Amino acid sequence: MNPQAGFTRRGWLLFGAMALLWGVPYLFISIAVESFSPPAIVAGRTLIAALLLLPFALRGGALRAAWTHWPWVLAFGLVEMAGPFLLLGHAELTLPSGMTGLLVATVPLFAALIALGGGDRGVLRPTRGIGLLVGFIGVAIVVAGPGLFGGEVSLLAAGEVLLVAVLYAIAPFIVARKLNEVPSLGTITLSLLMIGVIYLPIGLLTQHEVPTLPSIFALLALAVICTAVAFLAFFALIREVGPVRAPLFTYVNPVVAIILGAIVLAEPLTPGLLIGFPLIIAGCWFAATGGRLRPQAHTGPDLTVAPLPPTL
Repeated sequence: MNPQAGFTRRGWLLFGAMALLWGVPYLFISIAVESFSPPAIVAGRTLIAALLLLPFALRGGALRAAWTHWPWVLAFGLVEMAGPFLLLGHAELTLPSGMTGLLVATVPLFAALIALGGGDRGVLRPTRGIGLLVGFIGVAIVVAGPGLFGGEVSLLAAGEVLLVAVLYAIAPFIVARKLNEVPSLGTITLSLLMIGVIYLPIGLLTQHEVPTLPSIFALLALAVICTAVAFLAFFALIREVGPVRAPLFTYVNPVVAIILGAIVLAEPLTPGLLIGFPLIIAGCWFAATGGRLRPQAHTGPDLTVAPLPPTL
């Protein structure tokens, strides 16, 4: 189809699938860390996902193209996968999965600040500037909310998740400036493989207990469903609706994360979360798009020029 024509039925199905596939990882991470160490989770999900994507990358010659730029592919993997996957695992030892998903959704806020630092004065337009302010007010309410309305939240864990959002905001610039001509499937597969190899010995050394069946299932789901299958579905979504519309599902991901956390893990829906949630989502939308229904594709890395949401 013509990506400029809008969403087809298949496009909506893929859109819904991606909203779920990258909204559910926070639930699986929360279950996996019950008996896996965070480094073991990183090693397991990256290696398994890389092996599943490898045939697709080899068949199209994408892996060969990525290998010629391996230093930057490794840099992308460190920023997009190695750091965030470890930080998310450690943060969810104490932080509710729904809150984690919502804080990760602040990526567009940090991406806008990075773009501003790089000379993009469009960020200073009133609608985008107000979006930044509203979004960060929402973050403050989410983090401080439990303390204001009762309960506690780990500031260290919240800081780790916000650092993840910063890393996710930085990764696109590596792709755009150093890997723009490399097939995205090759970049993703090779970076997953590299990070998996790096983390494998660390994971083995830090894994001190026998994993439970729920944790094993959660780890497999992270690798197979939320990484390998999700990327293949995302590529299909881009082909169906185009690179501008494809990443819009990321605004639905926090909703999925919060609902699943409340239903499956009985996580509380605190006043701070309920008040901060719409502020963060609205702030991200206006900061990234200026309120347009067709956002410009400059806040995320490219998949053949397409923005790439966080590798959750």
